[in-house]
Amino acid sequence: MNPKVLVAAAILLAAAGGVWAADEVRVVREVAAKDAGALYPSNRAPLVPSPFVKLPIGAITPRGWLRRQLELEREGMTGRLTELSRWCKFEGNSWADPSGQGHSGWEELPYWLKGYGDLGYVLKDEAIIKEARRWIEPVLASQEPDGWFGPRGLKTSLKGKTDFWPHMLMLNILQSHYEYTGDARVLPFMARYFKWQLAYPDADFIAGYWPKMRMGDNIESLYWLYNRTGEKSLLDLGPKIHRSGANWTDGIPNWHGVNLSQGFREPGVYYMQTGDRKFLEAAGRNYDTITGIYGQFPGGGLAADENCRPGYTDPRQGTETCTWVEFMHSFEMLTKISGHPLWADRCEEIAFNSFPASMTPDLKGLHYLTAANQAVLDSKNHSPGIQNGGCMFGYNPHGYRCCQHNVSHGWPYYAQEMWLATWDRGLCASLYGASEVEAKVGDGTTVQIAEATAYPADETVTLTLSTPKAVRFPLYLRIPRWCQDAKVSVNGKALKAKAEPLSYLVIDRTWADGDKVVLDLPMRLAATVWEKNKGAVSVRRGPLAFSLRIGEKWVRYGGTDAWPAMEVHPTTAWNYGLELDPQNPDASIRVVKKAWPIAGLPFALEAAPVELLAKARKIPEWTLDRHDLVAVLQASPARTEEPVETVTLVPMGWARLRISVFPVVSDSPQAQKWAEAAAAPASSP
Repeated sequence: MNPKVLVAAAILLAAAGGVWAADEVRVVREVAAKDAGALYPSNRAPLVPSPFVKLPIGAITPRGWLRRQLELEREGMTGRLTELSRWCKFEGNSWADPSGQGHSGWEELPYWLKGYGDLGYVLKDEAIIKEARRWIEPVLASQEPDGWFGPRGLKTSLKGKTDFWPHMLMLNILQSHYEYTGDARVLPFMARYFKWQLAYPDADFIAGYWPKMRMGDNIESLYWLYNRTGEKSLLDLGPKIHRSGANWTDGIPNWHGVNLSQGFREPGVYYMQTGDRKFLEAAGRNYDTITGIYGQFPGGGLAADENCRPGYTDPRQGTETCTWVEFMHSFEMLTKISGHPLWADRCEEIAFNSFPASMTPDLKGLHYLTAANQAVLDSKNHSPGIQNGGCMFGYNPHGYRCCQHNVSHGWPYYAQEMWLATWDRGLCASLYGASEVEAKVGDGTTVQIAEATAYPADETVTLTLSTPKAVRFPLYLRIPRWCQDAKVSVNGKALKAKAEPLSYLVIDRTWADGDKVVLDLPMRLAATVWEKNKGAVSVRRGPLAFSLRIGEKWVRYGGTDAWPAMEVHPTTAWNYGLELDPQNPDASIRVVKKAWPIAGLPFALEAAPVELLAKARKIPEWTLDRHDLVAVLQASPARTEEPVETVTLVPMGWARLRISVFPVVSDSPQAQKWAEAAAAPASSP
């Protein structure tokens, strides 16, 4: 038969949804790139080839709840921070002066601009883009002949040595600006700066506390530039930065919460240059070490009120808002570097369960610390139960100097990482959510994929392809670690491959216009026993962990009428233990699904799309302690004579007042069974 006829028949079969011989479906635990074949800028040799590659900013259009969060960010504190923050005043700002003179020459302005500009790019909001450019232009005009730029005071601010930390943030801003605009000034600007760094005396390089802990950010920007210019002399700077900073390769050099969330990944970033997997493995080991001690509760956070402290591991200890966004960014980076789905799982754990509660539902205020067990959000001093003195819990758009600015990049960066290009010219659905993506695949054909889903509230993800012609490329679907029975169909025909938890299901075929992929991710109830936290339990369903629904009374304690500072007080009891068998939570918990009104405030308590009706008993002895904090957990099973009640649990991300780690309770012989379950190895959170 004529070969042209065979090709035409194959295309017709593909268009009709037929599974023909050339189709390939496989399951991979970790994506390993064989070469730098991606259609977008990725690691050049000698850097390790990139399994996944970030798409150009603007290629992904978020929809649904995420788009609404971005709109609320624009309307809320981040979008109006120039009105609220003295560090973001343009007039007289040293970042806004081509000569680098003026006020506010440290991290605050670049912290904010890092997310603010990307918010504009993701939403394609011309007003935000114009305002971001107003700040970027004087930065680009500020470079000295030797390569230094920005505030002149930073050049000698550390006892005559340079503070490189704020510049790491500004480099990220310039990277995004270039990716969105293609501004030809950016690449030579960055190259001159890195040349200046390379010439800086080794003995004084990366001086000071913050730069040493966070120098991995500098390395990432260096590789970003190398991948766009191919100038090999740039790579001489990588080892210099690595050896001059804190040693994250051989252990944990610092226990400050934000340093942990940024610094732990540094060996994984440096791995791209060395090719030695010991560095990539060090990043994973760092994370396991940190969370193995201070992350023994749901939501992905740390018991690090400011710094992790020995003995302070109870779920009442808080996670700084800066830590949430930096962890998410680290996980997004490590997903692309490692090709392992676990990092994306960890990113969505924070995005759904913890990050939303760090802010008011309308994103007009935030607080410094968010904890898994936090029954009162007031403006009191809770030190030394919480390490820092002063107000750490109240929602305030005017305070919390670092977090007020750094929170900006959480949602915009997340939106940019929903879809990834792959080394083999395909696409990966990495972070599920309603969206549209437009990208080059296969032979360079530009396709669009519309993703329809209410995930994480819904179990079904539907992908509809639009393409001007038939084109072959692999489509990677991340299967979360909690999903045992994922099912995938193409044009209504089920795929036979077993979609294993914590893997990628890869569909490599010739795709036609209108092809539809449906991914079902059944969400089951499960309980986690926190052996290291008194045998207490948490309940989860799919990617969502759950907290007791506590009545909220919002009370203003400061701020202005337009931008108030708010406390949240409980109006209902919170001191419950759960009456359940951790091995069989379905026996005592009923799932109630509700509509999710994302057009309003998607993460308001009343908008919770799933509720669990659970059996519980009050524990009268479990009260606020002398620091007005939720008292530390008592050992499970906790005995109580209170009657059994039905309580409502809501997803953690929707709960500002939270009890999400519960003692198990009973006054019956079954208590022994629970005690045995509590002593068993904890299931993966």
